[in-house]
Amino acid sequence: MDKVTIRSDRKDDYKFMYKGEDVILGAGKIISIADGLEHVVLPTCAMKIMNNLIVIKDDVKKS
Repeated sequence: MDKVTIRSDRKDDYKFMYKGEDVILGAGKIISIADGLEHVVLPTCAMKIMNNLIVIKDDVKKS
């Protein structure tokens, strides 16, 4: 997969790893990654995936 876009629908920042480095995706912000998800590690949270768009939602609450 080529370019992927990650959008945050969160009220707080979301931290993930890209090529071994921490990346902060600010609340309500969008970031595009040119070389797809091969080097991306997304911590567990609720998310919606639509084609090349990943929408980051709030953390999953344990009951």
